[in-house]
Amino acid sequence: MEKHPPIPDSLPSTEQLLLAGGDARLALDPLSGLNKYGCQPLPDAQILAFGSSTASVISTEGFAAANRLRQKLLEAISAESHSAAYALEIQRIRLEWLQLCGLSDITGLELIFAASGTDAHAIAAQYTGSGVSIPALIIMVEANETGSGVASALADKQDRDENSFTVNNAVEVVQVPIRLEDGTSRPLAKIDAEVEALASKAAASDRRVLLILVDQSKTGLIAPSPACVMALHHRFPDNIEVLVDACQFRIAMPTLRAYLEQGFMVALTGSKFLTAPSFSAALLLPSTVAERLQKRALPRGLLTCPARANWPINWAGAGSLNHDANFGLLLRCEVALEELRRFRMAPQTATIDFLLNFAGAIHQRLLSDPHFEPLPVPLLDRRPLVEANSWDHLQTIFPFLLYHPQSVGRIPLSREETRHVYQRLPDASMQSSAIAPCIALPPASMQSSIRCQLGQPVACGTRNGIAVSALRLCISSRLIVEATVSDDKGMAIIKNALMALDKTALLIQSSG
Repeated sequence: MEKHPPIPDSLPSTEQLLLAGGDARLALDPLSGLNKYGCQPLPDAQILAFGSSTASVISTEGFAAANRLRQKLLEAISAESHSAAYALEIQRIRLEWLQLCGLSDITGLELIFAASGTDAHAIAAQYTGSGVSIPALIIMVEANETGSGVASALADKQDRDENSFTVNNAVEVVQVPIRLEDGTSRPLAKIDAEVEALASKAAASDRRVLLILVDQSKTGLIAPSPACVMALHHRFPDNIEVLVDACQFRIAMPTLRAYLEQGFMVALTGSKFLTAPSFSAALLLPSTVAERLQKRALPRGLLTCPARANWPINWAGAGSLNHDANFGLLLRCEVALEELRRFRMAPQTATIDFLLNFAGAIHQRLLSDPHFEPLPVPLLDRRPLVEANSWDHLQTIFPFLLYHPQSVGRIPLSREETRHVYQRLPDASMQSSAIAPCIALPPASMQSSIRCQLGQPVACGTRNGIAVSALRLCISSRLIVEATVSDDKGMAIIKNALMALDKTALLIQSSG
């Protein structure tokens, strides 16, 4: 076929594509220019980005990678269809993703691309619940710690965005709490005991079970324990499918491989730790699971899933899916791939040293400042799955509650007050003249000009009869890369994190 020169405007701009192919959460507010996650589709070098448990503004390098791919697509679609160009590029990304994760040598491993982590969960749930007479049981931790849309998607509620998957077969979703009423973490032994009782009872009734292990939750927890899940899977291999919700992608490659070698599905996204734009997800299926699922009919709900190329080549039944091209998903996955390339080059020793120094400084500040109360995060223990030899046994999400300092005692900020503080963090125009000075903080005028991001508030029980939420200060792969190549070994990043806490304290004072 004769190749025609590319048409410059035959694709939307890079920033427009980065907002396409998801749902309404990617739409920009006409006043702020930001989406629901507080992000824009262009780099913003002036913001102190510590919100990667929610979303991050795209990096300069990530945007450049997306722009290069758009230019490549312009040339490709001048000679072939959009769907053919899409299929070629998504397969390239699939193969490089597996290679960067050190998984290329695992025979039979399959990767399905999905718009979001919620959609990846829905795919696993639909297959688990397909073709059964008794409704399957889905056991997950409380949705507040994973994603607000996950439980709705799995339970087939109808109040979701139209692009979300539908679970056509009846399933029962049970949520296991992992925090106590005061917001502190529930003992892992009690979580495991509840999960074991639910799973054992269902399996004894010859019921299919999808058991979801979260590693890590919005506030950095692992639950239920890998030991509990491994034991249940070995005990009931014909009844229990396991999905590891690693959508934060805060796991090292040996950990990821170990989960897959156990026969567990793993859901990943590029939009948290890797800081790609939201809506870039993947579902990994080890060979044993892929072979088992392909024997089941393609669930009817998946027939509405666009892009046949998002599925593995020769996947049984997937030929009935649409040959659509989701170039927005493609560009976002390319950004995630670029960030993963850069992170894989960071020396692990330097990574561990930086994370230890960062955690020490943040813990000291949160404990010593009357405006804050850190929520303790238990040690990230994945034994006997894998020993703690990699960087991922160290804390990278630091949740904390906000308080009004008082002469006698302290009063926590309500959820509404906490959200108001969170929403003002990126604003550089706040007034500071009426704010009282605070011990050990820089001048208010300096703090007010700082623009920063933290992780969105997460509901964490009640304190003194007040419903409270925790903000989250997070380390991303991008910040680790910056720290490991800098001459100061990341001290500037630690200083920036402390400045973000300075502004948070200032906003608490102004809200009082």
